[in-house]
Amino acid sequence: MTSAPRADGNTANFSPAVLAGGLIFVSGQASVDEAGSIVSGTFSEEMDRSIDNVRRILGEHGLDLGDVVKVGAYVQDPADLVEFNKRYRDFFAPPLPARTTITSCLPDTIKFEIDVVAAVRT
Repeated sequence: MTSAPRADGNTANFSPAVLAGGLIFVSGQASVDEAGSIVSGTFSEEMDRSIDNVRRILGEHGLDLGDVVKVGAYVQDPADLVEFNKRYRDFFAPPLPARTTITSCLPDTIKFEIDVVAAVRT
């Protein structure tokens, strides 16, 4: 169990992270604070908070963003893809994780969400 915040205090519908077969699967993380409330901001601010939530979860398992092997990114407004691609390398270094990016798929209340898969260190 992880102490990561969950949107709207959602505690019953998903696990923030699951360990299976040497991998940590981190559920979608949005710009949510410790109380589970959505924190709106610029695209960049929401991306930072979302990735900070991922960092927190990975850190609880002794991992960091360098252990991520797969990223699922969800960008509400396709116009934010330029900013997303620019900022992505602030967080992930070569060899870059495999990545899928989907746009126009989030509710209007959030601009960005991310899920990751990380390899457990041996």
